Amino acid sequence: MILEPGWLRRAEPNRGRFRSLLLTSLQNFLINAAERAHTRKRGGNVEFISWDDWMAEAPSQLSISAEALDSLPPERFFDLRWAVTVVEHALRRLREECEAKGRRRLFQTLSGYLTAERDEVSYANLSTTLGIAETAVRKQLHNMRQRYRSLLRDEVAHTVADPADVEDEIRYLCTTLATGAN
Repeated sequence: MILEPGWLRRAEPNRGRFRSLLLTSLQNFLINAAERAHTRKRGGNVEFISWDDWMAEAPSQLSISAEALDSLPPERFFDLRWAVTVVEHALRRLREECEAKGRRRLFQTLSGYLTAERDEVSYANLSTTLGIAETAVRKQLHNMRQRYRSLLRDEVAHTVADPADVEDEIRYLCTTLATGAN
């Protein structure tokens, strides 16, 4: 750096002694060298994980048949994994909220019915399982569905830049899940 042309010409005698210039230059050089030595390179300290290993270790809670996974083109598989991940994040948040309120058993019992049609739900059986009145089961499931929709909307909102795109993205998510489950 000192040998660069014009370096010494930038020195102004009225700003201090030559040895101060040399000392400051050396200190700046050492600081820059230390920063370069400790700078992480692109991708530094990143441990790569095999996609297949990750899929085996973290299977989705949503059931997708092996045939469907094998027959999907990569872009559709990517979209399906995105949709499943968004849904699982919303479900995890709902579970955590229920657990924080001491309603873990309620979540475990009702979570399988969050997306079920009303005629697919046996409120009498759920009432017996939970030991509460059928009207209370209906109310709890209704409230849980509303909260789930809100959390799902929030998760989708994190994936889009414009809040106006949330509705379209939710429709796409539902379509992706419906076609991926077949």
